[in-house]
Amino acid sequence: MTAASFNNIAAHFGDEHSSFLSPRRVAEELGVTLAELARLIGVARNTLTAQSSARKVDSALSNVVRILSMASEMAGDENRAVIWFKHQPIPGWGGKTAFDLVGEGKADRVLAYLEAVRSGVYA
Repeated sequence: MTAASFNNIAAHFGDEHSSFLSPRRVAEELGVTLAELARLIGVARNTLTAQSSARKVDSALSNVVRILSMASEMAGDENRAVIWFKHQPIPGWGGKTAFDLVGEGKADRVLAYLEAVRSGVYA
């Protein structure tokens, strides 16, 4: 994923009042509640809205945004990327989706899978 493409999607998910990613915008894009998003990224629900936790939330959200950015770049459409993220099982992971793997703290594995697919290696 190029830095420019990540910056474009990060701007899409940015909070207009700060330089951090917006949990509300990410939740809306994924079609989940803030509580579901908090569970997905491994933070408490109240942490998503606490100003003092903005860096922690931004760090946790960045993997989701990176995955969506790469998937969107490959699929050519943000809606398709979200559908893939939530519903398409990743080969080799026993029917688990990217959503499932991120919820298990394995976002790095999803990113590695997407990088491999983009490089022409199909798992």
